[in-house]
Amino acid sequence: MRAPLGWFGIVRLGLVQTALGAIVVLTTSALNRVMVVELALPATLPGVLVGIHYALQMLRPRWGYGSDMGGRRTPWILGGMAVLGMGGVLAAAATALMGSDFNAGLALSVLAFLMIGLGVGASGTSLLVLLAARVDEQRRAAAASIVWIMMIAGFILTTAIGGRLLDPYSPERLVAVSAGVSLIAMLLATIGVLGIEGPSPARPAAAPSAKPPFRRAIAEVWAEPEARRFTIFIFLSMLAYSAQDLILEPFAGAVFGRTLGESTQLSSLQNGGTLAGMVMVAVIGSAFHGRFAHTLRGFTIGGCLFAASALLLLAASPAMGDAFPLAPAFFALGLGNGIFAAAAIASMMQMVGQGREQREGTRMGLWGAAQAVAFGIGGLAGAALVDVARLVLGAPHAAYATVFVIDALVFVAAAMLAARIGRQRREPGYGPMLPAE
Repeated sequence: MRAPLGWFGIVRLGLVQTALGAIVVLTTSALNRVMVVELALPATLPGVLVGIHYALQMLRPRWGYGSDMGGRRTPWILGGMAVLGMGGVLAAAATALMGSDFNAGLALSVLAFLMIGLGVGASGTSLLVLLAARVDEQRRAAAASIVWIMMIAGFILTTAIGGRLLDPYSPERLVAVSAGVSLIAMLLATIGVLGIEGPSPARPAAAPSAKPPFRRAIAEVWAEPEARRFTIFIFLSMLAYSAQDLILEPFAGAVFGRTLGESTQLSSLQNGGTLAGMVMVAVIGSAFHGRFAHTLRGFTIGGCLFAASALLLLAASPAMGDAFPLAPAFFALGLGNGIFAAAAIASMMQMVGQGREQREGTRMGLWGAAQAVAFGIGGLAGAALVDVARLVLGAPHAAYATVFVIDALVFVAAAMLAARIGRQRREPGYGPMLPAE
């Protein structure tokens, strides 16, 4: 049995998340901007294309099942990264083509975003399973925070450096920058994962007699009470998390009169709170590794309730007017988001091996699919609810307050469900459960 990964090994695997984030953020930010501004296309178009990427995440359980049956995760990680990288370059080429031949560019874009969705799902699912298999329990909270923070670092570096390289815009420059990002990302991912799993897989491949059809494998995982509850929790919590994305900055402008620059600074402050929450989970979770499962449950519940409280404060903020501390409220919301998100990812890594054997990838894929679907629905749902509420209620502040309250209630429902996870007694046929308090 191979020795557990040290901090250097965890950071190496985090490089894969950095690479994933670098390619994805370029397709969701730069290409979005080019379509809407430089090409004067409807903003709905990039939204639909990104929706295709999220829709393909429904296949995450299938990719996880494939790695379960083969026993090895590395080929799925690097294969997924290769497909993702090619999809990123193809998406840039398709966007450039839209300027001269829209129909051909659109068809190519659909293919490209299908590839992006496939690549992210195949690589990301197996990466988390490999991380869970190679990291000691007491380091899993820190490992979850590290890989998530490194993904955000990929966002930041790519947008900062890529933004400079893309000026002045030209179709050729867009494709060249995208190709460069994909190439560097593939190199980073290879450096990160090569040799981590070793010549022997993290666990043996399934015997031919233990290779059920995919439908039976996913049904077996869904029949596990804890896995099912956690899937629903992931969906609810990530739905509430993503529903904030498209409404917070408009809220600051429409209700408090903040300028574009000021609202962007508030968004940056919220992201700072998210990073602070993740670091908090990493530090405290590692310190209390003796009660690892209970600590994670507390962080998960507390983070959801903290975020819900911040949303309720934002809902009540118009009554206070300019006296309301908007910046601290944005930071507090980010803090709650970061705490629950890091704890939820660490919980995934803790729970992925608890249940029927040789279903780790299928289980992680199910949770990843729930997260992706929630993200795909959340942003659109939050923005649409604001529009509907404004039509019904008239005043912008009342519309935003209504949506913030609904979002807070979803967080509360997620916290209530999280409180039930890990408290159930072991049931015959489903393997070990998390210890009850």
